Amino acid sequence: MSAAIREAKKALQAGEVPVGAVVVHNGRIISRGHNRVESKQDASYHAEMVALRRAARRLSAWRLEKCQLYVTLEPCAMCAGAAVWSRVEKIIFGVKDPKAGACGSVVTVAGNRKLNHRPVIVSGVMALECGRLLRVFFQQVRYRNKLRSIEVYN
Repeated sequence: MSAAIREAKKALQAGEVPVGAVVVHNGRIISRGHNRVESKQDASYHAEMVALRRAARRLSAWRLEKCQLYVTLEPCAMCAGAAVWSRVEKIIFGVKDPKAGACGSVVTVAGNRKLNHRPVIVSGVMALECGRLLRVFFQQVRYRNKLRSIEVYN
């Protein structure tokens, strides 16, 4: 998870929502990713999607059956779906996402019994560190928005 947190810090420095992800295969990190939605102007550039795409290229296979996805924030429906379709064996995440989480918080995509593949879900790993980055980011956003609203009234 430490490597995913380092990726999240890269996103934070770039002004992106600080989410980072890594894919591990046979105990080794084979890909990394962080949010790049704003810089790419593409909603599919979530950290998990970037890491899963890179892992598939690295292994020359879309099936990531012996892989684990580590991510700082609970995956959304898109990312959880991609992990399911990629046959990731385990999703390990830091903090739950009460607004978009698809590993049980809002909906259950990963782990849904009706789907043909269900990765093991582990939550709360290094949650304090993962949550701190998100709090810092959203505090900065609120502060910038407050400054803008003050400028409008002046």
